[in-house]
Amino acid sequence: MPYLGDGLRGILMGSVYVVPGGDGGTVALVLGIYDRLIASLHAGASALGYLLRGRFGDARRRFGDVEWHFLLPLGVGIVIAAVTVASVIDRLLEDHPVATAATFVGLVLGAAVIAWRLVEHWTPTRYSVLAVTAAITFFALGFRPDEFTDPGILAFFGAGVVSLVALILPGFSGSTALITIGMYQPFLDAVTDRDLVAIGAFLVGGVLCLAAMSTMLDALLHSRHDTVVAALIGLMIGSLRALWPWQDESGAMSAPTDWAMPLLLAVAGFVVVAGAGWWAQKAPGTRHQAPAKPDSEAS
Repeated sequence: MPYLGDGLRGILMGSVYVVPGGDGGTVALVLGIYDRLIASLHAGASALGYLLRGRFGDARRRFGDVEWHFLLPLGVGIVIAAVTVASVIDRLLEDHPVATAATFVGLVLGAAVIAWRLVEHWTPTRYSVLAVTAAITFFALGFRPDEFTDPGILAFFGAGVVSLVALILPGFSGSTALITIGMYQPFLDAVTDRDLVAIGAFLVGGVLCLAAMSTMLDALLHSRHDTVVAALIGLMIGSLRALWPWQDESGAMSAPTDWAMPLLLAVAGFVVVAGAGWWAQKAPGTRHQAPAKPDSEAS
């Protein structure tokens, strides 16, 4: 049953990942597995580093620190969702763009509220970090370049580097990042067509990026936990620019039209996330535990 539960969590992460504006890191945060995910990825990255330097004893020790019984089912669920759900999400965004986007607005807002409660001490500096991060993200997501028409292997490698960080960085949307660099539709086409070479290049770039980011985040979560979470909340709020239901292909936002049903769907999405957060607190092995903070962070 624990393996099944982690697999379902992975499916949720992978499903949200392929939606513009959605990100797997937010799902991990809501489900209460974020710290475990970062710690396991950091241990794996450290083990690979030791292995490359020929320090096999240290590599074996760090590989032992990885929660494989948690990470492997989670990864399988993510892959299953990315392969099977991508076409469904693409169809929903094409046939019901406003309803789908509104639902995910509610999901992201619910995740931001849950993340807000993880900050133990709000200070003017942390409020400023949140506001600046939200503003930068909001304006950056207004940029929409032309899609690549025939991207090569290096383009898919670079897309993986930019995109897969969304699996561990709440508020950073991998799909929106792909849109921003013009690789969203080529990525969906590669998954739909089972282009293994392109998918492989994408995954290699992503794995390298995950290794670097997990190491950095693990250190920051232990030394500057509340400030990091404040920045993540800013990313979530700023990312709502990509999910705003009423915008054209260039990313220009417009006033709401026929807003009653989208509002209900947004509220439903918010309630779902609140329910998931409650379930995460009750489920064994998923309770959030903030990393110990040094005196400089706790003050």
